[in-house]
Amino acid sequence: MTTAPSVSVPKSGVPTPPPLPAEVEQLLRRMRLPHIRRVAPEVIATARSQRWEPVEVLRVLLSEEVAGRERSALATRRSTAGFPTGKTFGAWDPSLSSIPAPTQQALRTLEWVGRRENLVICGPSGTGKTFLLEALGQQAVEQGLRVAWFTLEDLGVLLRRHRADDTVTKAIARVLRADLVVVDDIGLLPVAVDAAEGLYRLVDAGYEKRSIAISSNLHPAAFDELMPKTLATATVDRLLHHAHVCQTTGDSVRLTQALAGQGVSPLNT
Repeated sequence: MTTAPSVSVPKSGVPTPPPLPAEVEQLLRRMRLPHIRRVAPEVIATARSQRWEPVEVLRVLLSEEVAGRERSALATRRSTAGFPTGKTFGAWDPSLSSIPAPTQQALRTLEWVGRRENLVICGPSGTGKTFLLEALGQQAVEQGLRVAWFTLEDLGVLLRRHRADDTVTKAIARVLRADLVVVDDIGLLPVAVDAAEGLYRLVDAGYEKRSIAISSNLHPAAFDELMPKTLATATVDRLLHHAHVCQTTGDSVRLTQALAGQGVSPLNT
């Protein structure tokens, strides 16, 4: 007759479940089931005390593994996306945006991403363009989609890095593995030739294949003020063919909050 392993009791008074047998631990490692390995001691101890059916033990362990993998996948997608600040719709106030509420709700469904349509948000600085794009990107990631975040300068760097060994086409193809590619803050700075070409190559390669979302201080019709006219015309033609264009208006939300003393926490004096 074998005796059950002893259960250690920490100072807090909560029993610590006995560890898994070494051979079981090793099998779980070999099968790459880290989340089952993490919770199995506690689940087994609970199952014994509550006299669970074997199938219930199996259900709980597998559910933990699935949930753990989904959490890990979400963290990976979020990290890979390269979001600038981590803002989500949890902090978004729809009333502060000049974009009509029904349009905001329609964008949040992300149905346009499934249809491989583009999104252009243009308007003055501080009117919530980047915030809305990031919140949409975060929501896409949470729904299992892949997102890639760029600035126009990032595209220029990407192009220069891969031009030397003639792998620009492959680099753009890797970017377009994402379901949604965001290019933020077009029009704030002068556009270098490499950046303009990078935007064109991205839009051209993604045409009718992926959703591309951009924010810009200028309407795309004025992109020829930022980049060579030939590139601007070809880029805008492909970008706007299947695009939702939202124009923001009004004063800068950041400046308004700053003037109202809402930009910082009060100092303790």
